[in-house]
Amino acid sequence: MNEKEQAIIELIRQNPFLSQKEMADTLTISRPALANLISGLIRQGKIAGRAYILPDEREILCIGGANVDRKFQLQQRVQLGTSNPANAIESVGGVARNIAENLGRLGHKVRLLTTAGKDADWLTIESASQSFMNLQSIEQLPNHTTGSYSAILDSSGELILAIANMDVYEELSPAYLNKHELILSGATLIVVDLNCPKETVQFLQRFASDKQIPLAIVPVSSPKMNRLPDELHGVTWMVCNVGEAESYLDTKIDSSEAYQEAVLALVAKGAKFAVITAGSKDVYFGSAEEGVGHLPAIEASSIVDVTGAGDAFVGATLHGWLDGLSMHQAIQTGLLNAARTLASPYTVRTELSATRLTQEMEEL
Repeated sequence: MNEKEQAIIELIRQNPFLSQKEMADTLTISRPALANLISGLIRQGKIAGRAYILPDEREILCIGGANVDRKFQLQQRVQLGTSNPANAIESVGGVARNIAENLGRLGHKVRLLTTAGKDADWLTIESASQSFMNLQSIEQLPNHTTGSYSAILDSSGELILAIANMDVYEELSPAYLNKHELILSGATLIVVDLNCPKETVQFLQRFASDKQIPLAIVPVSSPKMNRLPDELHGVTWMVCNVGEAESYLDTKIDSSEAYQEAVLALVAKGAKFAVITAGSKDVYFGSAEEGVGHLPAIEASSIVDVTGAGDAFVGATLHGWLDGLSMHQAIQTGLLNAARTLASPYTVRTELSATRLTQEMEEL
């Protein structure tokens, strides 16, 4: 590239929303001359189309929850109606945010889209997240509080009760996403959790289908499965646990045959890849091309905390798939990351990297 072309690339890198007039004025050249240079850069593949998206900077977009997680692990057997001694840990969480951090630690360029309050909890999330994802598209709302999730765990780390304050995510609307249409259009993958309203999930389903962008939908709980579209056409990855699948499909899944039928039902609704997890049991998955398969969960060396294991599974599965692995191999990668996360005190294990995950897979 010549000097002017390099200058254009640097301007776009700093601000992809600059108009041609603003770029021409900054570079002190005419708009026709700038248009010719941009056309040349598009032909060379240095920038991608009218939005001036640099192809080496396309991002994974994670849309949904970003919470402060407070975990209270009981020191002894729970006693209702009285005070229970516990150890407390505060960390950042949220399904979309956790998946974003997993993918960021695995070397991907990731942007988080969410709504939050203008409060200390958001500052906590920002401080812990900004090294792993782009936070420039967050919308902070003065009359809302940042999402929070409080979990009470028994002495072995199993969940007893969880309390979620998630009202701020009702503002994750199509109108909010429309403000970021250029960013959405340049995504290499869109991941959305069901903290988002149903109309937002439907908007992303249509958008991803129209733009031919891979879309992954990740539920957050059985009660929020009513936010999932009735049909899954345009959905590349549909990942849910057994309770969520039972709620969505209105069926009981209690045998290997029932799991297989449920996976096929999700595929019949339009999902390209469908995955149903069953905690410490098998994971069932399938597609129209490959049929249904299953893998046993990988046993964790110890269970310190179950929070975040599902998000670790999704993040590493998508990482493997983006890296060119088959569905079977990608899910095996996800299972390994989930097992390692179960043995970690952190919602996203701090030692995670693409190199480390590859080494762990080779040792498996």
